[in-house]
Amino acid sequence: MGLRTKFNLAIVAAFLIGFAGAGVFLQRLFVENAREQVLQNARIMMSAADAVSHFTDTYVGPLAEPINNAGSKFVAASIPFFAAQTTFKDVQAQFPDYTYREPALNPTNLNDRPTDWEADYIHAFRDKQGLKELTGVRETPTGAVLSLARPIAVDSADCLACHGTPSKAPAALVATYGGTNGFGWKLHEVVGAQIVSVPMALPLRQAHATFMTFMAILFGVFIAIVIILNVLLHYAVVKPVVKLSRMANAVSLGDMNVEEYERKGKDEIAVLSMSFNRMRRSLDSAMRMLEP
Repeated sequence: MGLRTKFNLAIVAAFLIGFAGAGVFLQRLFVENAREQVLQNARIMMSAADAVSHFTDTYVGPLAEPINNAGSKFVAASIPFFAAQTTFKDVQAQFPDYTYREPALNPTNLNDRPTDWEADYIHAFRDKQGLKELTGVRETPTGAVLSLARPIAVDSADCLACHGTPSKAPAALVATYGGTNGFGWKLHEVVGAQIVSVPMALPLRQAHATFMTFMAILFGVFIAIVIILNVLLHYAVVKPVVKLSRMANAVSLGDMNVEEYERKGKDEIAVLSMSFNRMRRSLDSAMRMLEP
């Protein structure tokens, strides 16, 4: 096996190890970056929903309170949760894979009942007080979806005016939703969760495309490096070593008319050529002294 072959095998082996390691690391990095991007979008959506809820509670609620207490009609738009979810439906009309829900274990509106996976988030918040946020990825028919969940707790006694007992709730609310659901809540109890779901399919495709592009560039750089190193190896090592080898072979067979090989510079090949030329001249002198 020649020097060039050994050199290339060593380079290829090193590259394959590095290429595989870089591939595993970069793929995880790009996927994690895609996940962080989706999570950031989910947090922005959550903040927008909170802004709608805050606006409703501050400005719409006080205006609708006399109507709700009168018992003739219940203004659902005065409820922050209802306003946030209804507003988001306009966004969902353009982006159907994006969802915002506020499910509760005992909701006033039965449309807010949690699915199994939503109930898991609510129970997790109930079991671990102080937990402020949970995230998870689940598979859907359209691809992976990241969900961001935050607890909904009864932090104000004002909430119990509508969710304490049916007798103390606004008559219009009981007339609209009935006196069975959405009551019996307790102060500081986690009753539901805000859940934003954002699709990951597009960010993951972009991450995969970026990963493949990067790996292709890395492979191209490797090919260029191998070519450059092989050219350098050929002219700096292989070619002069082959020539010195032929000269040594000729001298060993008794041919003293071989021209000296001169290599300019101070590298190892140049030192080897000077040593060989001295040895050749010394051998030639010794042979002449032995002649009769």
